[in-house]
Amino acid sequence: MVEVLIAPLAGEVEARTCAKLMAESEPWLTLGRSYESALTLLRDPTREVYVAHDQRGIAGFLILCMVGAFVGYIQSVAVQPDRRGQGLGTQLIAFAERRILAEYPNVFMCVSSFNTEAHRLYQRLGYQIVGELTDYIVHGQSEILLRKTVGPLAGRTGLTPDQGGTRETSTGMAPRPESS
Repeated sequence: MVEVLIAPLAGEVEARTCAKLMAESEPWLTLGRSYESALTLLRDPTREVYVAHDQRGIAGFLILCMVGAFVGYIQSVAVQPDRRGQGLGTQLIAFAERRILAEYPNVFMCVSSFNTEAHRLYQRLGYQIVGELTDYIVHGQSEILLRKTVGPLAGRTGLTPDQGGTRETSTGMAPRPESS
């Protein structure tokens, strides 16, 4: 497994590098995501963007949505093509899960029906199919809604550290900034 440091998006250069990665790789090519729309998403103040750095630079990133109907939604996970298959996607998702489960008992994400490699990874990581949105983004393809849960929303105020809310720095992951 490649060693990475995961930290919040740090400025315009990182945003442009991540937008380029998204616009030039699957599934976003098939979904029609342009560089400009990717950059807009990465700059969206309602999203949390975390970037994985290795010894060669930006290795990947993820975008989280912590507001809305599906709070705790992993909106995007991207890994540089030459770093795929080395466990980086698993590390990014584990980071996202720790971030989300520190506050909410459910993690959601969608996977495109044609993105079979990602779907296999998410199933291996314990995600369950909870719905299918046919012809949602691209005609003839579905977005499959996935969920990983540690319990219902009712009565929950966030997890205690012994329930998975601990943020480890010894694994090369930077703690998220505390909100004020």
